[in-house]
Amino acid sequence: MYIEVNDVSKVYRHKDEELQALCHISLEIEKGEFLCLLGPSGCGKSTLLNAMAGFDNALEGSILIDGTEVVSPSIKNVTIFQNYGLLPWRNVLKNVELGLESLKISRAERANIAGKFIKLVGLSGFEKSHPRQLSGGMQQRVAIARALAVNPNILFMDEPFGALDAITRLKMQDDLLNITRSQKTTTIFVTHDIEESVYLADRIAIMSANPGQIQKIVTVKLPTNRDRTSEDFVRIRDKIFDVLNMKDDKQIEYTI
Repeated sequence: MYIEVNDVSKVYRHKDEELQALCHISLEIEKGEFLCLLGPSGCGKSTLLNAMAGFDNALEGSILIDGTEVVSPSIKNVTIFQNYGLLPWRNVLKNVELGLESLKISRAERANIAGKFIKLVGLSGFEKSHPRQLSGGMQQRVAIARALAVNPNILFMDEPFGALDAITRLKMQDDLLNITRSQKTTTIFVTHDIEESVYLADRIAIMSANPGQIQKIVTVKLPTNRDRTSEDFVRIRDKIFDVLNMKDDKQIEYTI
């Protein structure tokens, strides 16, 4: 198995109070899989993502990627956040080149690679534009291009489309699927949007809060090109809604 989360727990302590952010979570993810972490605010989705990405290793249990324990972030496992994280003084080309600069790649090759991924996300012609000149959706495309430019093994995404308007968000979901499938990139995607998870994921890990734990793992058996209005799509969406509103302490994996 490519990613292994083994009995991971995380407790935040403040003065005399404790918050169980993660409670005995175990999860296995295959290479090339698109997995969504779904659940309400405060259920530990981002905490789990950050742990897998190597930003937080103050945990009980262990996380392995390709057999090696995660102890710190890796340039080969890139994280994209909701706030884009672009450098405002750099244009699009230079923002996309950022991760490549630490790989000892020549300037000409960096520009060539960055140009390829700028084209892939549909931003050809905007290479010299700065973030302030771009819409939110375009800025997120730059962030995705920057992440893909270093040829990551894993793409960690923490509610990356949460700040976008509804129409742009739908378009970005389609673009993300096309890109990750073409690149065969393992993707871990945090969301609280049920429909978004059903549209994107091969599997959905449904999380609950107090304490943060995985309630169910759902394998989504739908065609690659999904129709949000189809009976099967609506049925799965409604079943996941039911899971989120039921109490069940047992972690169960099933197909719907």
